[in-house]
Amino acid sequence: MNAITRPTALTAFSVQDDNLPTYDARALVPNGVQARIALDGQTYVLRITRAGKLILTK
Repeated sequence: MNAITRPTALTAFSVQDDNLPTYDARALVPNGVQARIALDGQTYVLRITRAGKLILTK
C-alpha cells in the first residue's frame, strides 16, 4: 500500500501519474477549520467539517 505524506507547506504534490496539481486540504486550512480563498476579486470560504468533508461557500 502506498502512503501519501502530508506536505509541511502549501505545495502541490503528485498522486499517481496525474498531471493535475493536488493540494492537501489540511495545508490550505492550517487551523483545521476554515480558510479564505480569493478568486478574481471574490472571496470564498473553504471549511473542513467534523466528518472530514469539504465545503466551499461564497
